[in-house]
Amino acid sequence: MARNKKKIVILGGGFAGLECTKKLEEYFKNDSYVEIVLVSEDNFLLFTPMLPQVASGMIETRHIVMPIRTITKKAVFYEGRVKNIDPYGKIVNLWGSRDKRGISIHYDFLVVALGSETNFFGMSDLEKNAYQMKTLNDAVLVRNRIIDMLEQAENETNPILKKSLLTFVIVGGGFAGIETAGELVDLLLDVRKYYPNIKREDIRVIVLEALPNILPGFSESLAKFAQEKLTEHGVEIKLQTAVTSFNGDEVMIKRLDIDKDAIDDSMVSSIQSKTVIWTAGVTPVNTIKRSLFKTDKGKIIVDDTLEVVDFPGVFAIGDCALFLDPKTQRPFAPTAQIAEAQAKIAAKNLYSLIKNQEKIKFVYESKGQMAIIGKRTGIASFLGMNIHGIVAWLLWRNVYLSKIPTWDKRFRVFLDWTADIFFDRDISRLKFMRREPEKEYKVLDEVDDVW
Repeated sequence: MARNKKKIVILGGGFAGLECTKKLEEYFKNDSYVEIVLVSEDNFLLFTPMLPQVASGMIETRHIVMPIRTITKKAVFYEGRVKNIDPYGKIVNLWGSRDKRGISIHYDFLVVALGSETNFFGMSDLEKNAYQMKTLNDAVLVRNRIIDMLEQAENETNPILKKSLLTFVIVGGGFAGIETAGELVDLLLDVRKYYPNIKREDIRVIVLEALPNILPGFSESLAKFAQEKLTEHGVEIKLQTAVTSFNGDEVMIKRLDIDKDAIDDSMVSSIQSKTVIWTAGVTPVNTIKRSLFKTDKGKIIVDDTLEVVDFPGVFAIGDCALFLDPKTQRPFAPTAQIAEAQAKIAAKNLYSLIKNQEKIKFVYESKGQMAIIGKRTGIASFLGMNIHGIVAWLLWRNVYLSKIPTWDKRFRVFLDWTADIFFDRDISRLKFMRREPEKEYKVLDEVDDVW
């Protein structure tokens, strides 16, 4: 019986990877001959929709991370970073370092859910100088940066320098950018009373978006409402505007709606700012790009059952899989909702493969979209209805609270939200340093599986 033991390896502990693991655990909970292995760089699930609220100090840092070992039941868990995947030898290699042995894991079936990383579109100066909103570390760094700028500006006598210290630029008008802008303004307005030399008009929060509208994917009317509310709240939104460079002091921007043939100085301009937060795009991780899987724009090409082309028994889901929306013939947006929907189908199809049943096609039906845009205001497209204002804000809170996998973290987030009604935000600046990349050791210390 042991020889027939099947091993399913899932790479990635984000929404897609963890949901797929949970579903597989349900399907095979009584099957001792199926082993499930989950590999993740971190030993926790990061609840990314609430990152902007961590950056604004509304939610405590630890309250949006859920240890993977408390969520999974049957799966064997490895904390490690994937070095490479050998789909011919059916082996996954994990990086080794000075403190950690490199590991080789054999698989019979594989699910690739490695997500994405920030895409700076080749602009190295932005990569070096801009802040991001992708990890917990990013959110804490952004919060520290904002408080640091307020501390410096409070006692700054040079008006030009003071203005640049208090100008915050967010690049990208999607979910992450808009929610970050809303939370940022809330934080700045809430804590301004502690800084008597900073006036309301000194603070500028600017969102730059290359497209003609913010929040692509929402209806035009809802996106317009969001833009109006953010503008009322004090956020400047510049549409059809692309960033070309940022040296740490000055953001160079280019207008995209001006005739390219016209010689016009207004096409290129600059914003004096010390802080840029980049939320303008994602790209699959390098492990995928250099893999043997067929890719398009860095994403793994899958068929309509989410199985990888040319490699039966290998599935790709979430941000790293290329799956076109049949209506638009464009890739789906990289959202947690799609990642979880794909995870369920991949798990079902793996079960079907092992049990010799018919696989099913992935058909996506959106349950709706939601975003919060600042103090007790949100927008939602839900059950065919467009909702905005405090109702949408309450809906957002209820839905996302229910999505948090563990009850203790739900309760803690709820307490954080409640405390925010009665108390001011904390303005302590925690001294975190930007993390230097860990040295990677090329020599892999092979650990073979014993069967």
